[in-house]
Amino acid sequence: MKVSALFLCFVFILAAADQDERLPNKCEVCKFLTVELQASLEKTGRSKEVLELGEVLDTGKRRRKIKYNTSETRLTEAVDNICEGILQYSVHAERPGSLRYAKGTSQTMSTLKHLVNKGVKVELGVPYELWDEPTVEVADMKRQCETMLEEYEEVIEDWYFNHQEERLEKFLCEVHVLKNSDSECLKEVWKGDMGTKGSTEESESDDRREGEGRMHDAGEL
Repeated sequence: MKVSALFLCFVFILAAADQDERLPNKCEVCKFLTVELQASLEKTGRSKEVLELGEVLDTGKRRRKIKYNTSETRLTEAVDNICEGILQYSVHAERPGSLRYAKGTSQTMSTLKHLVNKGVKVELGVPYELWDEPTVEVADMKRQCETMLEEYEEVIEDWYFNHQEERLEKFLCEVHVLKNSDSECLKEVWKGDMGTKGSTEESESDDRREGEGRMHDAGEL
């Protein structure tokens, strides 16, 4: 049996509406802070650059040399504006737990845009050009990320200089930030969509018949 994109839209919007007030918890914030920091560090992890520290004095004393990939400079650059990366995330309301936060367009939004492109008028309460702006949830995660980064700055430095053999997620989140709090979100791993590839394509003819020229309010759906 074919399922139209309009029906999928109905299901996805109901899922989103059911979690309207759902703001990210501490576990989720810490999880994605470590994801962003680890990714930033990995970009410079193989650098062979050598930094020269100190000044050359009249005595002829040589400047101290240190490898960039173990330097404080590398950590400082990685941490700088790290929480800005959170704004690239979207809310994937159709996914459970922390998996609702991921980069890229959500399945719900893709379906809505697909309907718009087919000529269906969809009302979300905000202009179409603002659909891709960070949501309240994402903006809140960024704010919490900045607060957490400041609060646990010394812990991150300790991991960087002394404990890199341990996973950052475990060292920062499990041991220091969460402690005895719920850390289940750290175990959640995205394994891909469970839907059938091409289901949207199969429903195009149904969309055209059911949707053209009609006006749909997201709240009503």
